Amino acid sequence: MKSKLIILLLVLFSGVTMAQTDEEPALWSHEVESLGNGEYQLVFSADIAPGWHIYSQFTAEGGSLPSEFTYTKAGTDYELLGTTGESKTIKEFSEIFEVEETFFKEKAVFTQKIRLLDPQVRQLEVELFYQICKEVCIPKEVVFQIALDGGAVVTETVTIDQRSAELSKGLRLNLKNKERLQAGAQISGNANPSLWGIFVLGFLGGLIALLTPCVFPMIPLTVSFFTKQSGNRTKGVWNGILYGFFIVLIYFLLSIPFHLFDSVDSQILNTIATNIWLNVFFFLIFVFFAFSFFGYYELTLPSSWGNKMDAISTRAGGGLGIFFMAVTLAIVSFSCTGPILGGLLGGTALAEGNVATNLSAGMTGFGVALALPFALFAVFPSLLSSLPKSGSWMNTVKVVLGFLELALAFKFLSNADLVGNWGIFKREIFLGIWILLFLLMSLYLFGLFRFKDEGPKRKLTATRLGFAMISLGFTVYLILGLSNYGNLKLLSGFPPPDFYSLTDKESDCPLGINCFKDFEEGLEYARAVNKPILLDFTGWACVNCRKMEENVWSVPEVFSILNEDYVLISLYIDDRKPLPEDQQFLFQFDSGRVKTIETVGEKWGTFQTLNFSTASQPYYVQLSPDLEVLNASIQNTDSNSYREWLESGLAQFRKGSTEESLSIANPF
Repeated sequence: MKSKLIILLLVLFSGVTMAQTDEEPALWSHEVESLGNGEYQLVFSADIAPGWHIYSQFTAEGGSLPSEFTYTKAGTDYELLGTTGESKTIKEFSEIFEVEETFFKEKAVFTQKIRLLDPQVRQLEVELFYQICKEVCIPKEVVFQIALDGGAVVTETVTIDQRSAELSKGLRLNLKNKERLQAGAQISGNANPSLWGIFVLGFLGGLIALLTPCVFPMIPLTVSFFTKQSGNRTKGVWNGILYGFFIVLIYFLLSIPFHLFDSVDSQILNTIATNIWLNVFFFLIFVFFAFSFFGYYELTLPSSWGNKMDAISTRAGGGLGIFFMAVTLAIVSFSCTGPILGGLLGGTALAEGNVATNLSAGMTGFGVALALPFALFAVFPSLLSSLPKSGSWMNTVKVVLGFLELALAFKFLSNADLVGNWGIFKREIFLGIWILLFLLMSLYLFGLFRFKDEGPKRKLTATRLGFAMISLGFTVYLILGLSNYGNLKLLSGFPPPDFYSLTDKESDCPLGINCFKDFEEGLEYARAVNKPILLDFTGWACVNCRKMEENVWSVPEVFSILNEDYVLISLYIDDRKPLPEDQQFLFQFDSGRVKTIETVGEKWGTFQTLNFSTASQPYYVQLSPDLEVLNASIQNTDSNSYREWLESGLAQFRKGSTEESLSIANPF
């Protein structure tokens, strides 16, 4: 029960996640078979959407939550004959929980025999708690109202008015050749960073943390302790390496809580990409981090923690003592490493892919970089003399990190503005803030101003001058992009889209392409001009969507096909704009569950999952005006593959049009 509560609380925290995945991935039904002599067999069946799975009643303890049936009034109205049986299951080892888990895919069937104790009983109630997983694990409850005379009773009785029924009907498409969506592998190119790439980013973050005043001075002190206090060189080298290993282990373990679910892909953490108030919260947190780097206050964990760990390490001795020494380092260096880890957390959340796995890769990279000098100098202590001396340069590193934290903070605020349709942080304002931040960072590096408690002005070193020139160059790059004398492809996905502008744009669509943001309007236009439809499931806060638009759609060969040969329908899944009152309605799933559709994003999110069994963005589908699927769906890819995909769908559309014309001309 406790684990159920934890998962329920976490799901409540990820409010938008539920909105995106609550499109009923499992549809339940039940049957009753009379066996005579007051005995009945109850059958509970679930049709499971592609990619999802439900856990068995008998999945191993310590893993995901099992399915649990509660037979109300069993023992009074009726008795259970044996245990609840199951259909065929799949077993697979979970690297997260390190147990063999048992689950169902596509279809789950449970059976239970009962015998009535009261012959007058004609209806039973059975409750089912289960966990269904794909990119996120969602706990669900179903209440079956079972009529023993064979009549079916839905689990939820809601009156759907005529208007809601008509609007609900409009969400369901009668697609032709739907199997083409899965024909061959979906193209999902290299837009997402690999785990090695994320590891390298974490490693770079760890290297930066090494240069801060919380960590750098501890390197020679710690290495000297191992080499001088261990008794002999061999033991000192071994202890130094063990210390480094424990540092890596500690930072890896910090990512483990994010593996509580079977999979967290672009959920839990990624809810910050679409939830307005979580974006605002992260904006405030990163501003708080930034000003700690500027020296206005210091972020520290309670000093008693570090003192306690240090005392334990002294008493324990040996390998256990070295472990607690590593814990002490993590605690006392938090004022410098905490904000960097926060940036790693935020950057991982903005990325696509399995967030928990990505975070583990990044945290491991961070730990390796932090541990490397301790192990390296323990093996080669003579290299300690080559280390630069501690000095004011370490504070310069902290201040630069503060500017970078502020820049990332405004990315989160921009997400909130886009999703909430506030219209405040338009592209020019966002870029203007970044220009100001990087200009200030350049002036700081040139030594034109200093922050509190930095001490007297010092001579400008060649290294600092070099970084100042890089920062100034980046500022010029932003200015050119703002003035339309250059492009900002290096920042693709970070600033708001080009059409989200203070100036009056001819189109509010990517690259000025004539697009529709309502499916019915786009479909009507496609039929009028007899062109195929490119259905673009996108999001305001979707970084990979912007990358596709700015790096792939902008390629001339791709742009000309999109602009001239297709009707583009862009549906924003995370749009929180309320629908007009006459377009808000109740949508009833086949299971009987009812969902209230009140916003634009809820409408198109339900539309996507209902017709295409997916909730990811970007997601592209080619349709003919008569709703024939022309090609396999596609997601992130390169410009050549995307162009070939567009041309293939266009050829299929023209082939179908030619065959239809021949059929009309030669009816016999």
